[in-house]
Amino acid sequence: MSKISGDTRRWKGQARPVSELAAALLDPLIARRAGMKLDLIAGWSEIAGHDHAAYSMPEKILWPRRISEDDPFEPATLVVACDGARAILFQHAVTEVLERVNVYFGFNAIGRIKIVQKPVTKPRTRRARVEPKLDAEARRRLDGMVGAVDDDRLRRSLEALGREVMARNGGGRGKGPGKGGRT
Repeated sequence: MSKISGDTRRWKGQARPVSELAAALLDPLIARRAGMKLDLIAGWSEIAGHDHAAYSMPEKILWPRRISEDDPFEPATLVVACDGARAILFQHAVTEVLERVNVYFGFNAIGRIKIVQKPVTKPRTRRARVEPKLDAEARRRLDGMVGAVDDDRLRRSLEALGREVMARNGGGRGKGPGKGGRT
């Protein structure tokens, strides 16, 4: 049985999620090369805070060498890459980030954070969505459909869904599937 096969009884004869396969392949590699798990990288925006996560990324954990099993535990050093001038901003938040990292691990695993200045590349974020425009007739139809919903949050969600559907089907001008609109 290979390392990535995992619980074969659960997925026998079925397609497996790519995220599960990728994590199974990358976790041991990252743990061996950087001393940390993929979860730390994935949860970095919650740990460091969204404002700091935009320009910082954990690189590796440097665990102190232990000569024997009897040596006492010593906390590790977390190496964090940080964009040039923003490293000073991150330095001001190091104490708070250190506390959050240790809460993430569940014990005092990290004793200090070492900041390395270098460019940090992040995955591109999605563009802000533009709300589709509806004509007056479509807007009245949509208001009539969702107007009776008492729950504000549900009503707003249904309105957003309705706007999308009506915009895709010809802007709500009576064009639906089979009437010249998209299917």
